Amino acid sequence: MYSMGVYFFLNLFYMIVLLLLMMIGMAFLTLFERKFLGYIQDRKGPSKVGFIGLLQPFSDVIKLLNKEVFFIDKVNLYLYYFSVVLILVLSMSVWLIYPFMCNIYSMKVGMLYLLSVLSMGVYPIMIGGWASNSNYSMLGAIRSISQSVSYEVSLFLTMFSVILLIESYSVVDLYKFQYYIKFVVIFIPIYMMFLISLLIELNRTPFDLVEGESELVSGFNTEYFGGGFALIFMAEYLSIIFMSFLVSLMFVNFYLFSIKFLIVWLYHIFFIVWIRGVMPRIRYDELMYMCWKKFLSYSLIYLIFVFSLKLFFQFMMS
Repeated sequence: MYSMGVYFFLNLFYMIVLLLLMMIGMAFLTLFERKFLGYIQDRKGPSKVGFIGLLQPFSDVIKLLNKEVFFIDKVNLYLYYFSVVLILVLSMSVWLIYPFMCNIYSMKVGMLYLLSVLSMGVYPIMIGGWASNSNYSMLGAIRSISQSVSYEVSLFLTMFSVILLIESYSVVDLYKFQYYIKFVVIFIPIYMMFLISLLIELNRTPFDLVEGESELVSGFNTEYFGGGFALIFMAEYLSIIFMSFLVSLMFVNFYLFSIKFLIVWLYHIFFIVWIRGVMPRIRYDELMYMCWKKFLSYSLIYLIFVFSLKLFFQFMMS
């Protein structure tokens, strides 16, 4: 039997390895997205740095970190930099729910912890938008707040439908309950709503209204440059990798260390990138209408349906 200290250091080692792998994966995800969008638009994409452009992400990071640092007038400097660090910390902290075999952090309330972290995602955007002292940044932050209030209700209700079915917040139980049948088979409407809600959570096309280059220059991160912009960029793509993992875990879960699960995971990453190349940005009022009048009602109906189904089966078995 290993002591608690050994388990702690094993868990810490695995977590560091996982984060390093995610950083490398994030770098090549940016390259894949640029190459894929290039082929959609009938061009090659990055191809000059290294063999077929494989070193392009590392070149971009070096370029961003070497940019001149200057201080913008009337910016709240501490909150300005604190917000970008907080964005990266939140995007990395969600990986604590990853179920390692010796993971002492694999909590029985892992999904509840995840809901808490996801609900905090709007705060660094709000802080950064306000601290930048820019109208464009502030408008992006305001959009982020109203957007999160709109979609998070339906997002959490869809997650609670799955949690109610397995009667557990544990990530491991999500795997156990999908051993014979995948939840995507019985939860197709929930799966589709959850996938669209994740696109809103990630601020990805067609829901990239927080950044909105054609309207707000770059939204909440308009005044960020160099290292600060690099941290925001890293956090965004780390979140894409994790959210793809989450939707695969909740609805199409195979053994976590199997090729099947990896294929499903990569499929959802590909879907998020593909959507950016084929969909235009929707209007803000259309997003509000969809979240409040469509998703909220459908997710509530499905939650009541799952609850009624469980009561029915408990009554039949009693």
